[in-house]
Amino acid sequence: MGLQLTHATATDECREYETRICDSEQLFIGDVLLFVSLSHLLNHTPILQHFHQLTTKSPKHNGTDLDELLQMSAIEQLRRFRHIQARDIGFVATIVTTDFEALYAYKRGDYQRCLQLCTQNVHTLWYAERVVTIPTFPEFAQLMDDDITSLTALTLIVSPKCRDFGCNVHINQLILSLYLMTQCQLKLHHSVMSLAQILHYTKVAYRRHPVEETLNRLVLKMIADKALVYLTAYERLS
Repeated sequence: MGLQLTHATATDECREYETRICDSEQLFIGDVLLFVSLSHLLNHTPILQHFHQLTTKSPKHNGTDLDELLQMSAIEQLRRFRHIQARDIGFVATIVTTDFEALYAYKRGDYQRCLQLCTQNVHTLWYAERVVTIPTFPEFAQLMDDDITSLTALTLIVSPKCRDFGCNVHINQLILSLYLMTQCQLKLHHSVMSLAQILHYTKVAYRRHPVEETLNRLVLKMIADKALVYLTAYERLS
């Protein structure tokens, strides 16, 4: 009887905690982990509709949904970090605050939103003397586009020592924005004029970045190749 009462009390508390989570305007990683753990222990299915309407309809989906929740929470924290960074050291370098948001928009297939953010970022960063960089390995490999991840991996395979130098595994905000702009325009089938403009940006940026910035220059070459392939195919069809 005591065990049943304890279980019932724990279940009620879990339901109350669920209600508070769903009504919360801000969800922290610790809340997600704690609630999922409690739900598993009590055989209780969590309902987190308030948090971007993500639900766990069956146990086999728990891992995927939890992973997405954690990524969303991480992106929000990174966005806040960029705002703090821009506030505190914006006088040293030009910093855009939506680079991680653009990455996540691209990852989930919201190409229009990603294109909008990256276009704004390119305009902001184009004449900047200094810009900040993002490590593609190992910290943010999961957020990066497959081609950038593969390019970074190939660099490390050819020379494992590359990981010891930031210029080999870091991409700056301008180059990343140009790359995502290109990918989004290709996926959205934008006009050849848009790709021609990207190609111009790429050639200018390539001359601006020194040889030692290995990953930045490799990504710029990849952007140019993608744009040229598209433009060449368009000319053949015309």
